[in-house]
Amino acid sequence: MSALLAALVSYLIGSVSFAVVVSKVMGLADPHTYGSGNPGATNILRTGNKLAAMLTLLGDAAKGWVAVMLARMFAPPGEDVSLLVALSAVAVFLGHLFPVFHRFAGGKGVATALGILLAIAPVLGLATLGAWLIVAVFFRYSSLAALISAVFAPFYDALLFGWEPDNRSVVLVIAAMSLLLIWRHRANLRKLAAGQESKIGQKSKPAEPDA
Repeated sequence: MSALLAALVSYLIGSVSFAVVVSKVMGLADPHTYGSGNPGATNILRTGNKLAAMLTLLGDAAKGWVAVMLARMFAPPGEDVSLLVALSAVAVFLGHLFPVFHRFAGGKGVATALGILLAIAPVLGLATLGAWLIVAVFFRYSSLAALISAVFAPFYDALLFGWEPDNRSVVLVIAAMSLLLIWRHRANLRKLAAGQESKIGQKSKPAEPDA
């Protein structure tokens, strides 16, 4: 699998928005029209449909995992596997954020990032998930949990696998994904500062501008 093909396939995989697909299949409203307007599991949960939220979470995480594993499995002999994995990771993540199949109106990338990290190394994904769970359980803010996890993820990778040449590209890509995830949560940061952020499980309301 060449680098260009790996990036293209990964981007197309990432462009499948499971929030939109699951909502259509289950007869729910378009996730862009209520709550935060974000096509993600947390916003789907605001409908009260826990199954739909779980399917969205699993689907978005799975596509990140699949893209990275495909790049690893089909890397040509002699190819720099770590570079191919890093390229596929950032491509599938960008596909989720800016999906070509959904007018480039994508999610914020939390579940997809988790799937990517689990594919890179299960211990890395579980460590980052642990940080998310601790913050989510104690503070009940999905966005705050995502932001803190994003900050820790590249440090976890560097701590676990070092700053060696064969891991350097992966650390840099995880750091870039973390910055993009934080940028996608900029509206949530303002709401957190103003004490207006919705907590996990809060019922839906008409979509608010996410700018």
